[in-house]
Amino acid sequence: MSAGTARRRSTGRPLSHAASRPVPAGTRSGAGNRPAAARPGRSRTPRPTSRAAAARRPLFTGRAVVLVGLVLLLALTLAGPFRQWLEGRAELARLAAEGTAHDRRIADLEAELERQADPAWAAREARERLAYVLPGDRLVVVVDGEAAQGDAGTLPEVPDTDRPWYEELLGSVAEADDAGAGE
Repeated sequence: MSAGTARRRSTGRPLSHAASRPVPAGTRSGAGNRPAAARPGRSRTPRPTSRAAAARRPLFTGRAVVLVGLVLLLALTLAGPFRQWLEGRAELARLAAEGTAHDRRIADLEAELERQADPAWAAREARERLAYVLPGDRLVVVVDGEAAQGDAGTLPEVPDTDRPWYEELLGSVAEADDAGAGE
């Protein structure tokens, strides 16, 4: 090797002039007691605390975004069960109201059964609704504005005719036609 291109070979041993003790905290290795050299692109002046500096701050920090995300996730997770709970309560209220209505209907029907068990009620309803009469009662039926009377259990007398039924039918049609033409 020539003198101009002489290189030192690394032996793996520490250099004799290097410190073999730990570097104290707060100082950089190799810096020694020299003042720190200024790095290019950075200024040593303190940052201003004005509105311009506050405007450069981010609106939301990472923690705030994560917190809002977790709250939204929790709200979306609980929305379905909460809605089902509200629907269940509404269904229970509807069923309770329906049950009380059915109870009232049952009470009304039981009262009606007790009324219908009375023989006097049954006889009164048969007379009013079905026009039934007991033997000896007088029945009055109003037909076309004229009262037709008869005794209970007897039929009014019908004039006996020797004509067949179809002639009777044609005769009644002819009478109705004559009565309609006279008006």
